[in-house]
Amino acid sequence: MRFAAVLVAAGRGERAGGGLPKQFLPLGGESVLRRTLRPFVAHPQIEAIQPVIDPVFDAEYRAAAESLGKLLPPVAGGKTRQQSVRAGLEALSRNAPEFVLVHDAARPFVSEGLLDRALHAVRSAGAAVPAVPVSDTVKRIDATGRVAETLDRTSLRAIQTPQAFAFAPLLEAHRRAAEARRHDFTDDAALLEWAGSPVATFEGDPANLKLTTADDFTRANALMAASLGDIRTGTGFDVHAFGPGDFVMLGGVKVRHTKSLVGHSDADVLLHAITDAVLGALAEGDIGKHFPPSDPQWRGAASNQFLTHAVALVAARGGRIAHLDATILCEAPKIAPHADTIRASVAAIAGIDASRVSVKATTTEGLGFLGRGEGIAAMATATVRLPWGAA
Repeated sequence: MRFAAVLVAAGRGERAGGGLPKQFLPLGGESVLRRTLRPFVAHPQIEAIQPVIDPVFDAEYRAAAESLGKLLPPVAGGKTRQQSVRAGLEALSRNAPEFVLVHDAARPFVSEGLLDRALHAVRSAGAAVPAVPVSDTVKRIDATGRVAETLDRTSLRAIQTPQAFAFAPLLEAHRRAAEARRHDFTDDAALLEWAGSPVATFEGDPANLKLTTADDFTRANALMAASLGDIRTGTGFDVHAFGPGDFVMLGGVKVRHTKSLVGHSDADVLLHAITDAVLGALAEGDIGKHFPPSDPQWRGAASNQFLTHAVALVAARGGRIAHLDATILCEAPKIAPHADTIRASVAAIAGIDASRVSVKATTTEGLGFLGRGEGIAAMATATVRLPWGAA
């Protein structure tokens, strides 16, 4: 393995409010942690991600990580960030990569370009951190609060994550620091400097905000709203006939019935329609283009992976799903008793809050093949927000 990442999400930072550590608070319709994980999952050169969490929040972590690839089993963090990073490195050492990125869960705006720069820098320098010029005047004050010195800001930089390192020297430095009972390093670059290794810098990103307070979340939501201004809409429709069986799959939920739906996959007519709607919003063709019925690997496949794929395409473009609206058309089974469960299932598969999913049902008043009880149809509309200039 050449490139891996340690994602530090064990902190208890609660200054942002909301009753949970900031990495589990919602941001733009999904948790901060999920939004932070996505760019690392999507980057083709990053082969594995080692999450470090507080086991108390295991349920929240699993909700944030659901359906995302490349994630290794999470390990428990320590009392300090430094101890948490070491826990992640020790876990990775079982199959040690050549290079590792270390990133804080509270920075959810990592761009593909920033990751590219990190990987390029570490290959040539062995240790490199993203740096942003300081635009404000910086002063050093004394114990009374008076200005003691005005610093020359031309040589000052604000340092961000992800920080990139050759794996073996970083792990060795962490072990040495632990033996020396040094637990006060605020980032891994400082620890490596203490160990005597040079650290290079590369161009950071002013948009790579660290979320700490409620004001940070307000600013982040405003930036997201401004950047995701390219609003697109797609529609989807699907129909499946009834055949022998005793249940139908609708939105990833098994609904008992006197018949089943017939299809190449699990015939989840609702997820098929929603998937086509999301693909339509991206102008990415239809479900058959991505999962051809002629391919035997999709025979009997669970349709949740189809929607997961479409959602990943949205994320890969830096966008998000704003809303999903779907209608099921059938005489039977009755949908109303299952509507809330189906809605929650669709939301979980799409990685959005249930408040952004609508599931309705209607009949055709006995008309046509649906009225004769020969099958079920579904239609859906997806609203997707993409960054301006996205393809």
